[in-house]
Amino acid sequence: MSAPIDNPLWRPDAGRIAAANVTAFMAEAGARWGLDLRNYDALHAWSIEYPESFWQSVWAFGEVLGDPGSVVLENGDRMPGARWFPEARLNFARNLLRSRDESDAIVFWGEDKVKNRMTHADLYRQVAHFAAALKDAGVCKGDRVAAFMPNMPETVVAMLASTAIGAVFTSASPDFGVQGVVDRFGQTEPKVLVTVDGYYYNGKTVDCLGKVAEVVDRLPSLKRVVVVPYVHAAHDLSAIKHGRMLADFIAPWHFESEIPFEDLPFDHPLYIMYSSGTTGVPKCIVHGAGGTLLQHLKEHKLHSDVRPGDRLFYFTTCGWMMWNWLVSGLASGATLLLYDGSPFAADGDILFDYADAERMTHFGTSAKFIDHLAKIGRRPRDTHSLATVRAIMSTGSPLVPEGFAYVYDAIKADVCLSSISGGTDILSCFVLGSPVLPVWSGEIQCRGLGMAVDVFDENGRPVREEKGELVCTKPFPSMPIGFWGDVDGAKYHAAYFERFENIWCHGDFCEITAHGGLIIHGRSDATLNPGGVRIGTAEIYRQVEKLDEVVESLVIGQDWDRDVRVVLFVRLREGLTLDDELVARIRKTIRDNTTPRHVPAKILQVGDIPRTKSGKIVELAVRNIVHGRAVKNVEALANPEALQDFRDRGELTS
Repeated sequence: MSAPIDNPLWRPDAGRIAAANVTAFMAEAGARWGLDLRNYDALHAWSIEYPESFWQSVWAFGEVLGDPGSVVLENGDRMPGARWFPEARLNFARNLLRSRDESDAIVFWGEDKVKNRMTHADLYRQVAHFAAALKDAGVCKGDRVAAFMPNMPETVVAMLASTAIGAVFTSASPDFGVQGVVDRFGQTEPKVLVTVDGYYYNGKTVDCLGKVAEVVDRLPSLKRVVVVPYVHAAHDLSAIKHGRMLADFIAPWHFESEIPFEDLPFDHPLYIMYSSGTTGVPKCIVHGAGGTLLQHLKEHKLHSDVRPGDRLFYFTTCGWMMWNWLVSGLASGATLLLYDGSPFAADGDILFDYADAERMTHFGTSAKFIDHLAKIGRRPRDTHSLATVRAIMSTGSPLVPEGFAYVYDAIKADVCLSSISGGTDILSCFVLGSPVLPVWSGEIQCRGLGMAVDVFDENGRPVREEKGELVCTKPFPSMPIGFWGDVDGAKYHAAYFERFENIWCHGDFCEITAHGGLIIHGRSDATLNPGGVRIGTAEIYRQVEKLDEVVESLVIGQDWDRDVRVVLFVRLREGLTLDDELVARIRKTIRDNTTPRHVPAKILQVGDIPRTKSGKIVELAVRNIVHGRAVKNVEALANPEALQDFRDRGELTS
């Protein structure tokens, strides 16, 4: 049952508020700048009005290792064009490798097949070896190192070694097909590829070396391919050009004990990230080291309340930005809890087993995972302690009010549930959680500190408690440096600044609530427009997926009779068939809880819902299929075969 609208689902007690990092930050910043920052609203308002002072304070509170220089912001009235800390010098990896003690830096579970851990001393030592080997292989500042890897410790080592010497790191998960990898790495031309021999998924062993050989043959920029052993004891690398096992690659450098950290500018390229690529070849988004570090320190320390010794987990692959977000937790003193494989391994309890076994403090997952647990009636609080979990974070798609209620009823009652939203575009969040604010059903708690987030109507006017476009009206440090190969910046400008001049338009359809929180109603480019009325797809999903028979759904607008009609596709529980009675109940549920315009003109059953590698459903790809248009890059999909169910449906011709 959902909580009444006037009561939050959770409210932090006085002790939790007093102990929170953000409370200490308010006191420290208030004393430094002569301010009375007595609550989150006051802090957010100051962070937007005085961004130079705010980000200086984040640098100090985060204890950034480096020289900030004397200038915080140049061209602060320009987007794009603003420059943060233009005189600064720092190294991203140095800030993540502060400790060299014997406490846990990384714990790793590969389903129920592999378990190991790495101390801070071990991590530093392995990064030193790998960095020396990269330099010996000819990797220099600005060169790219690519990882075709699972979410495992060796991937973190490769990233830290690359960024320590000024190389640019880019990654994809090993479930990508050959073309998907080439579409990404072929654009960024890595000098070194780090890969794995295989991986585990849902109890099965999946070999990778055949696929790796094909990828390598199509990447002429490669000078070295480093193979990490994971699922096999013996390896034949004869088919892999430039191939060498990890142990052989680093063997000559085992005597190295210090890392040659390069002091680099604030905007030195750190990561190249990739858009989903479902409408064409993926965009290559370049992120700078300083902006990424500052933004992640802010989000971990101030929004997620990550403290030294905390144990931070997020279910992610190396093809999703949440991996990059997760590994930055080292800079806040957290132990990383890495997991690779199916979240439903070991009878569906493995992530909660992990939480108890490793004293997890922050449990990060997707809204779809929470929805699935609710659908199958799983109640982790009845089977697991979860005593150390202080925060549960959800992203990937909007978490509906029923999902909020489920977490507090079936997982844990005393926990800060933070739905978060941002993206690969900014490698961070626009809106997210706070340990000192209440949690309201169906709402993201707050706008990010230092993020001038607003909601605009179609005429560019701010609105409250109305749906509109999520925008950011002032620059922030984690804006991309640009797109790889976009020499004149035209593609970058078109992606975010074409709709409203000098304002970042993110492409989310959302609203700011009476509580100051946000509700995301779906992507703007997937917004439905029947009769000219804009409808967010998340509004329909929430109602449809309440029904026990419906596992998940996808909705599009079909061009029809000089208008748009709403078409809903549903995946039902195994063995069920969509009949007239269920169609009527779906329509009634939607009509009773939304408006008549939300009610689909057509409701059709499909066997599966297509999604990206990071689990996001692909409404635009389905819309293209329905309209007879090609889907340009099926390699971006985790299950491209699912598209066949949407092709040439006779029901959509009348």
